[in-house]
Amino acid sequence: MHETSFSLPLPQRTPHICSAMASTLSNVNLLAVEKIDFKKLQNGSDIRGVAIPGVEGEPVNLTESATEAIAAAFSQWLFDKTDDGSRRLRIAVGHDSRISANMLQSAVARGIAGAGSDVVLYGLASTPAMFNSTITQREDFFCPVDGSIMITASHLPFNRNGLKFFTNAGGLGKLDITDILSRAAKIYNKFSEENLKFTSEAAEKVIKRVNYMEQYTSDLVGAVRRGARGEERPLEGFHIIVDAGNGAGGFFAGSVLEPLGAVTKGSQFLEPDGLFPNHIPNPEDKKAMDAITKAVINQKADLGIIFDTDVDRAAAVDSNGQELNRNRLIALLSAIVLAEHPRTTIVTDSVTSDGLTHFIENKLGGKHHRFKRGYKNVIDEAIRLDAAGEETHLAIETSGHGALKENHWLDDGAYLMVKLLIKLAAAKVAGETKGSSVLSNLIGELKEAEFATELRLKIDESHPDVGARTFRDYGEEVLKQLEQRVASDHVLTKAPVNYEGVRVSGYGGWFLLRLSLHDPVLPLNIEAPSKAAAVQLGNAVLAVVKNFEALDTTALQKFVETPE
Repeated sequence: MHETSFSLPLPQRTPHICSAMASTLSNVNLLAVEKIDFKKLQNGSDIRGVAIPGVEGEPVNLTESATEAIAAAFSQWLFDKTDDGSRRLRIAVGHDSRISANMLQSAVARGIAGAGSDVVLYGLASTPAMFNSTITQREDFFCPVDGSIMITASHLPFNRNGLKFFTNAGGLGKLDITDILSRAAKIYNKFSEENLKFTSEAAEKVIKRVNYMEQYTSDLVGAVRRGARGEERPLEGFHIIVDAGNGAGGFFAGSVLEPLGAVTKGSQFLEPDGLFPNHIPNPEDKKAMDAITKAVINQKADLGIIFDTDVDRAAAVDSNGQELNRNRLIALLSAIVLAEHPRTTIVTDSVTSDGLTHFIENKLGGKHHRFKRGYKNVIDEAIRLDAAGEETHLAIETSGHGALKENHWLDDGAYLMVKLLIKLAAAKVAGETKGSSVLSNLIGELKEAEFATELRLKIDESHPDVGARTFRDYGEEVLKQLEQRVASDHVLTKAPVNYEGVRVSGYGGWFLLRLSLHDPVLPLNIEAPSKAAAVQLGNAVLAVVKNFEALDTTALQKFVETPE
């Protein structure tokens, strides 16, 4: 196994030194004295933690030294996974707009260099671009890189940050992250003032800096032009607004839409600002969606596009102010994909609606495969099905995470929006309907519930009722009791195929109670034709969960007590 070294000299080479970066590397606090529990930094297939102080009760645990150790561990892990051990590896690093980004970028660069790999800095970038850099063939950009790291914590508050990792096989999985964090803990425990000084000096010798986003945006523009029969400016005459939420997605207006001919007047919050002063960069957030909807209506735009902080999620708004997110976005992408690949399977997360299933299967002629929450779970399931012979082209979550087979199964919010743009552009070139109605009409037959809500039942891990059990064991017992209750109720019907939690139909609607992927919480989703029907479903759940003393059922009790 490749051992990470912090004391041996690096191989001789002609360095490309970035003086701007060198100044930050030389002013590092060389040794953090804090004890770090690296296991607690894992968040599924990502790493997330508190990067800067400022929020009471949230001590910093993603320190510079911890980050350096994690980057070194990734370099070590990547070396062990690479067959050719005769050359130095190249690892690209990008970040979103968070205020801790530059600090952590410096730490990542030191970790990579100290482990004997070369560093290619992209600066402000999107998460999808970091994967693309592992498959791009462009030597002047030092591509393809062997691996890449994106510094981001998606839509989490300003004090948080994290890391995502990619190879040309895609994003790393949970077991990979566990492995890397285990390695990082060992590296961290060996840190000293002397070898941390060495990594700072080593980084100055092997850093390169390129504007890879130039390549990434060019690829997006090219995709739209190809979809519009080679037209240079196929979006001429369209007015499209972008809301980047002060994250990393501001590039989309000037570098993608405008070269295609679109007017982007009224686009908002394009400037990076890691304090996110206007709204949370999150297509699921009501305030964020209200902001883009208002902008579209006020500007009389044809379409609005909104991204999360690192651009791996997106949503849209049509010219009438209808939100194209959650089930509607899935339905829209399904309509586009099934027109290209009839009868294909669409994989979604577990909280999608019964109306969406009806739309995909009865209106579009496809197959809806509802799987577990978690974008990596959904993508991996789509890849598995496709490899097993069940043609699958789209994996998408209600959160706005979506990946297409044609795009290397990359979780890419910008590419999802490109698919919408291609539809708009192709319709215009063909002389069909102009404007976003061409998109809205695709989902005109989608049946949506009149009422939908999500309630979260928190498990008090310190409660005596939990005892020596884990919160996961306790939550599983709740689900088991609910299954038994449903089996004895002639009005309720358990879903015959279900991969997560307990999903039940009744009273014209459905509910899903499941265990959160990472937290001691049981989220409850309810959709129904009316609030009264939803309350009946809620009462069915309450009859079981009220018997579990460690569960906070306050939200559910309040819900059922206010039927109107």
